[in-house]
Amino acid sequence: MQVNIKGIRIKRRVRKNLGDIQGLAESLNRFGQLHPIVLTQNKILVSGRRRLEAAKSLGWPTIDAVILRGRDAADLLELELDENIHRIPLSRDEVDEALRRLQKLRNPGFFGRIWQAIVRFFKKIFGYTD
Repeated sequence: MQVNIKGIRIKRRVRKNLGDIQGLAESLNRFGQLHPIVLTQNKILVSGRRRLEAAKSLGWPTIDAVILRGRDAADLLELELDENIHRIPLSRDEVDEALRRLQKLRNPGFFGRIWQAIVRFFKKIFGYTD
């Protein structure tokens, strides 16, 4: 559900350093919000502080959120911890491989461009759309 950003309250948080909000804002601007923030029924933030701050920096009036009901303070703290603890950054090798694949997709070689042209040609002839 979409929630008015101005109505969201932020209480004491575990995470103090929000890191690079600008990078996340650029991602939100380019791809949209992929994961909702989590709020209590009283619109108190449970998880998603970085997404919220990035959305604010973009001037978004609303943000996609999941509303939790019937949770006590211990549950809410456990949810906040869970969201932040179980994330693991990509290794340097994983990042390098992904960047190589992206480079290849964005800039195919001569034979790659020919293959893409052939595929587009047959899609057009047979009326196939993705």
